[in-house]
Formats: sequence, C-alpha cells, structure tokens
Amino acid sequence: MAASAVSFSSAAVLPPINTESIYSGKYKDRNPGIISAGKLTATGDSARQCLEPPKRPASPESIRRFRATLRPDAGMPRVFYGKAYDPHLRWAAEMTHGVAIQPSLTAGELANPHPMSLFKYRLNEKKEQLYFSHNKAPLGKSHDQSTGLPNNLDTLKFTFGIKTEKDGTAGELVSPDKAREIVDEESEAGRELYRQTHHDFLVGESVDRKYTYPSYQKGKMYGIPTPHDNTGRKTQQTLKWLHEVQTEKASKVVSNRVDNWRERTQPQIGQVHDPISDTLNVPHDHTFGILVKPDAYGAGDLLHGRTAGTYLRGKDRQRGVLAAIRQHLKKANYHNFQDLMHAFKHYDKNGTGKIDIQGLRDVCFQFNLPIEPELLEQLMDYCDVNRDGYIDYLEFSNFLNWKDKLPSGLPERAGSALRKSDEVPAVAKEEDMVPKSPTSGETTPRRLEKQIDMAIGEHRTSASVINAVIGGVSTRDYRTYGVPTIRTDLPAPRIRRINDSKNYGDESDGYGLLNPSIHSQRGLSEKDFLMPRSKEELQTIFTNTGIRMTLDTFDDIWKTASQRHPKGYVSVEAFRSVLDEIQAAQIQQ
Repeated sequence: MAASAVSFSSAAVLPPINTESIYSGKYKDRNPGIISAGKLTATGDSARQCLEPPKRPASPESIRRFRATLRPDAGMPRVFYGKAYDPHLRWAAEMTHGVAIQPSLTAGELANPHPMSLFKYRLNEKKEQLYFSHNKAPLGKSHDQSTGLPNNLDTLKFTFGIKTEKDGTAGELVSPDKAREIVDEESEAGRELYRQTHHDFLVGESVDRKYTYPSYQKGKMYGIPTPHDNTGRKTQQTLKWLHEVQTEKASKVVSNRVDNWRERTQPQIGQVHDPISDTLNVPHDHTFGILVKPDAYGAGDLLHGRTAGTYLRGKDRQRGVLAAIRQHLKKANYHNFQDLMHAFKHYDKNGTGKIDIQGLRDVCFQFNLPIEPELLEQLMDYCDVNRDGYIDYLEFSNFLNWKDKLPSGLPERAGSALRKSDEVPAVAKEEDMVPKSPTSGETTPRRLEKQIDMAIGEHRTSASVINAVIGGVSTRDYRTYGVPTIRTDLPAPRIRRINDSKNYGDESDGYGLLNPSIHSQRGLSEKDFLMPRSKEELQTIFTNTGIRMTLDTFDDIWKTASQRHPKGYVSVEAFRSVLDEIQAAQIQQ
C-alpha cells in the first residue's frame, strides 16, 4: 500500500502555478494593491495536454480484482473476485489444443511448380517406372487396351454388344396411334392379376375383401357422400378449419378503451395519424392560416427591375405559343418564297407597303395555322416595334423570317450610293439596309432589338464584341484550346462503327430534337434532301409524289438547277426550289 501511495503521489504531481500576469513586463500596473479577477491556472501546457485526460494511476491488486468483478474494463471478461488468482484461468487462456502441423506446399507452388532440371526430370521418370499404371498408361497418352484384345481383331471396325432393333419412336410409345377403347381394353387385359399381386386399385374402385357373409353386398357403399363441385368452390372450405370459419362469422370483441387508445397513439394503415382528433372540432377539409394573395410580379421581375406594366409572371405559356406561331411562319416563308420581298408582297395584299392584321390572318389561314383573335393581336403587338399598328418590311424580315438565310429581294448597292437606274421600293429605306459582311456586296435588313430587359450601364457580353457582329474583332488568329464537340474538321466515315460516338456535323441539334420536321416521321433527314441525285432518280421521286410534267419541262428544270451548283449537282431541294420559282412566276402572271 505504501509503494502504491508513493507511486500515486509521484504520478499526481502538478506543474507549478505561475502567479504572474500574462501582461507582466508589457504594461505598468498602476493599481498593484487590487487583486486581479479570475482564476489562476497552471501555465506552460500545450493544447494537446489540455485536451488529453490525465492518466489514472494504477490500482492495487486488492482493488483490481473487485473492479474486474463489478466494473470490468472494456473488452475484458467479468471474473469473480474469488477466482482472481486462480491459475487455471491463466492456463486456460494460454492453452492450445491439437498438434502443430508442419507447413507444406502452397497452392501457388502446386499450380505452378518450379522447373526441374534435366537430371531431376530423368530421375523422377525412372522412379515413376516402378508403377504399373505408368507403364500401362503413361502421362499424356491414352490408355492402351490392345493387350487385352485378340490378336487378329480389327479395332477400328469391330463393335461389341447386340444391335438394338428399332420398332418405334418415343412419341409413338407415349401417344400410340390407337383409339381410346383399344387402349383401355389392352390395359385391362392383365389388370386383375396386377390387382392381386400389387394391391393396386383405381380411383373409386372398391376393395374386394373376400367376405362370405350372406347379407354382404359387394357394391354397397357406406358413409355420407362428400360434397363435390367441379368449379372448385368447396376447395376453400376444406382448406379452413371449422373454428376459423366460425371466428370469421362471429363479431370480434375489442375493448372500446383499447380501441380508442390505439387510434390515438398508433398509426393505422390507410388512415392519417391524428392524436388530437377528439379535442380539435374542425371540419376534415379545414385549412389553417391566412390565404395570402399571390403577387403580380415574380422573382425574375424583381431581379430585372421591371415596371408594373411589363411583368412577365404567368405569361410563359403565352410567350411559348407566340414563339411557336412565329417559327411556323418562318418555316413557311423559307420554303415557299425565294426572297424576303416576294414573301412580304404575299402578305401585303393591298400593296400599301405595310401588313395589317387582316392580311396576317389570311396568310395564317392559308398556311393551315388558324389562331384565335387574341393570339393574333398579341402576335401583331410583338412584331410592331414602332407602334404604328402595322408590320413594315423591316419588322417582317426580323420577326417572321430568317433574314440571314434569304436574299432581301431589293436592288443592291453600288459603293455607298444606290444605282440611278434602280430605286429602293417604298417598303424599305436606305439606312435600313446593311451589308451582310464587311466584304460582301449583298445587303440585308438591319437587325431590330426586341430586348425585354435592357442592360443597366450598357454592359455587353464578349460574344457581342468578338466575331459575333458585323465588323467585330476577328478571332481567326486566336489560339483555340480543346477538341470541338462537332468535328466538322474531320470527314464523316462512309461506314460508321457502333462505338463511334463522334458528331461529324451530320446529326441533329437540340432544336431538331425538340421540333422535328414532318419528314422525320418517314425516316428522312435534311441530308436526304440535300444529297446529289441522278436525273432518273429525281424523275422517279417527283413522279411518285404526284407531280406530273412533260420530259421537256423536266429537262429545263434540271438544267436550271444544275447551273446553280459549281459542279452541276442537283438535289431534291434544289430541284424543288426551281419548281417553286416557276410556279410562283405563273401565279404572278
């Protein structure tokens, strides 16, 4: 005990307490008589020493055996204090049973043994020759059976056994080609003997007990007949015990107090758990709280600082329908007219140089696009930028056409001024026509901005400055990084492999997937219309579509279409474009 006390006292020595202030030597104490507030703690310890708990001193043996009984350490068994010094416990912990085996070859050495030298191989082969199985059937050779056969026997042609005679197939045995009466008669031929030897009786056949009692009748049946139904309705009754059927018919007795407690505390299947349903007397469809009226503006309106008359909340469907109508008109104008001027004149029936709402309604009806008057007014309001109630040539080119893909149809410029022999029609002004590119002589209507939210502070994106507008900074000499997603720099292979997932520019984009053309339903793509075809193939295609024309007319259209291509190729789209121009010229005449 003394030794343990000494060890405890030496282990519990605390570091000295520094009574000096942490600011001693830095600042002058002007009130040395006033004791500083707080508690003096031992200084000089690290953060790790503060976080680690102090080690508990070792307990004496007399206390340790009782602690092993009442409160053993983690992972240690509970040992009664009377058996703390029992040597059998130590022997049992250290005792091992069985005989230690010597290590043998591993699985790797057996599967892949070390290579033997030629001397060891010959020595091993000589040892193996002692066995009869090695001489009779050596390793790597088939077993020789010729030693047990006659000398003059031809082993390649001679066969053993008796040849089986074929008298029928398995199907004939299972289903013989006999009538049912013949089969029953053959089966009953030896039935009586088989019944006596094996005591085998058919279903419902009575057993002949050999009774000699005079009043015994062999065909008499005893007992009550079992109810039978061919539909199987009695099967359910036979599968249930009588007490189960009676329990289902009888009413279940449940304590009302237990039932109420279960509804209040335990969730039930198919019911909402409501512990306070008895104390809350409100209808089942009651809604708590105050109904707040939704605001007329949304988060987007607040971010862009829109005014009260320009809120876009709740107008997403309306804007989507207008976008679909404009897209349909753009496609119709692109496929039916050769330039913007012809398309504009088709809308402007009166020749006033402006499109009114009646003319827009007639064209929509002509293109199989019947829209409601409200949507027509919204479309007119969307395209009318200058708010004069009409759609002029500039607005028509920007909002109802792809102006960059169609020629303007107006006289071209010669330098900076117009030609004297040509005059710009009244539908367009000189300042409204801009060149397509700085080096191009073709003109196109200038771009109208239909920006919903104007940028604050005239901020511009990098795309609007670098090679995105006419006259912008060229990026031809800029270094590009990475691999492009659409590999237009590589030629598309004639036969593509299954694992080739590259896009060579001949696949559809996101717009084509969301808005597929009517030709995609027939398995056709835009590539099929632009592919060069022979004269006979084009004649077959247009004849099958119901277009009838003479050979001279077909030759003239073919010649005109081939002159438009540098190499003289003619596709379905090029041929159809020339045919549309001829039909449009005939309609104008």
